[in-house]
Amino acid sequence: MLLAAGGGRRLGGRPKALLADGDRLLVEKAAAALRAGGCAPVHVVLGAGSHEVRRSARLGGCVLVENPGWQEGMGSSLRAGLASLGPSPAGAALVLLVDQPGIGAEAVRRVRAAYTGPGSLATAAYGGRAGHPVLLGREHWAEAAAGAVGDRGARDLLRARASQLRRVDCGDVAEDHDIDTPADLARLEGPP
Repeated sequence: MLLAAGGGRRLGGRPKALLADGDRLLVEKAAAALRAGGCAPVHVVLGAGSHEVRRSARLGGCVLVENPGWQEGMGSSLRAGLASLGPSPAGAALVLLVDQPGIGAEAVRRVRAAYTGPGSLATAAYGGRAGHPVLLGREHWAEAAAGAVGDRGARDLLRARASQLRRVDCGDVAEDHDIDTPADLARLEGPP
């Protein structure tokens, strides 16, 4: 599941899904990383600029999920994404954020490999610190959705279940920096 609904308020209101990394939109790059990492189907949660994302982004084969409450924060996107997966036979959701272009297919593959059943919980680790992608076994979806408020996704669940959480080292294959500010965006765009 790709959370791609953010409005980029610290970026002057530029929807993050529509930011470019080279010749690809961030939403396209992240969805491709999920597919290449073995996730299918890929559910993409949209919000800010969703009409433009639907028109401009190449997201064939993805399930596009509208989050009408995207302005409430990431928690509403996680709830919308989990709700869209509810009827599916999926045993887990692997969650990736659109504004972390340094996370690719190998990190997705590693965290996905931590799945052992619907009670699984795993997160990528960068220098010992938890990050994305995050794997939420189906047994945890209701609790994750209940705690997903404002800009809090599954953080409270992961803390409460720390003894069950498997940390998967991904620091050698990915960078977990976010694109949140104009300085971050400048780093993504590179030197002029």
